[in-house]
Amino acid sequence: MKIPVLTGRRPKKSKPPARKKPIIQIPPMARWHPRTRQFVDWAVTVGSVLLCLLMLPTRLPGMELLGIGPNWLLIWVVAWSVKRSVWSGLLAGIVMGLLQDAMTSPHPTHALSLGIVGMLTSLIQKQRFIEEDFISIALIVFAMAFISETIFGLELTWMGDRKAEYIWTYYQRVALASGILSSLWAPVVYYPLNRWWQEMKLFEQS
Repeated sequence: MKIPVLTGRRPKKSKPPARKKPIIQIPPMARWHPRTRQFVDWAVTVGSVLLCLLMLPTRLPGMELLGIGPNWLLIWVVAWSVKRSVWSGLLAGIVMGLLQDAMTSPHPTHALSLGIVGMLTSLIQKQRFIEEDFISIALIVFAMAFISETIFGLELTWMGDRKAEYIWTYYQRVALASGILSSLWAPVVYYPLNRWWQEMKLFEQS
């Protein structure tokens, strides 16, 4: 007769299956209430403006040339105006210019230069002189940065408190550096915003 050996170990109990954490699922935008979509659209637009305002005085590595950084507000105005009416582009440029004046100085104003940028960008797209791609957007931003700095230099000249030769020597360098950097960084602002606004426009039309 065999005597069973007692090892003193208790039989292992099977562990209950771990509870799965509930996953929060966001319904697709097609199911959102129209007012909710409109609120989110405005939040994205205002948030992008605030982000550009915060980036304006920022000088990160690779974002500075001759002490000058990209003109983020100008890039935003071009991104907004490229598929909108002339009045919409003009108004957006004036608002962005007033916001920039609040961060710098209202004399001379940036509202005039950015307003003209918004108006000209809308006219270019309206006449369909260009196709929408990376090179076209970069060229538009480069040209508009040059125009914007030229208008700002003219405002300084009209104020008459500085010598004109000093103003134009400095602003030739500013226009070139701002145009190069702004055109290089333009896709970072343009493509996400343009895709979002296109989707919102499709929802409004459906």
